[in-house]
Amino acid sequence: MRYLTFALGKGRLAEQTLKLFEKIGITCEEMKDKGSRKLIFVNEPLKLKFFLAKGPDIPTYVEYGAADIGVAGKDTILEEGRKVHEVLDLGYGSCKMCVCGKEESRPLLRHHELIRVATKYPNITKDYFYNTKHQTVEIIKLNGSIELAPIVGLAEVIVDIVETGTTLKENGLEVLEEVCPLSARMIVNPVSMRMESTRIKNLLTQLRTQI
Repeated sequence: MRYLTFALGKGRLAEQTLKLFEKIGITCEEMKDKGSRKLIFVNEPLKLKFFLAKGPDIPTYVEYGAADIGVAGKDTILEEGRKVHEVLDLGYGSCKMCVCGKEESRPLLRHHELIRVATKYPNITKDYFYNTKHQTVEIIKLNGSIELAPIVGLAEVIVDIVETGTTLKENGLEVLEEVCPLSARMIVNPVSMRMESTRIKNLLTQLRTQI
């Protein structure tokens, strides 16, 4: 039997995923060693391998078959646009992708004005404004604190992940429109889905009982 390989997003996502896996009897003791420098972790009896990667890289590893299965945020999956099968909503890491800005910017969205939008997620933003709203916008890609953009006049609105909305309120911004709900999702390589169909379907069936 060949190994099934999992790519997990580093940090909280991996921790929550491993806790979920433990509920169905899948453990990987090696990964609990915080001092370990290993890159690949193995559960030999179940023929499973795990590795940790940065969130945006997970869909890439899965598309190219370096991992059979990956766990990543829906935002990452949408933004990366890789050829993978999204098979399960794991339910944790829930938040929303939203258009945010000052209250006075709301009419600009309603009247489909040509505006500037700052975001870490240019592909999601482009799809939302061009294909859902049919509004032409100028998209500005940023990497740091997106909330700064409307405050200093770089952009009229931002597209960003909103969990509690506290940071927005503290900076005089609010949610103007909701783009889509987000949470952790399981993705599978299309070839693996065919070749390892039975094992993967069994895994999904077990996980669904715990979600």
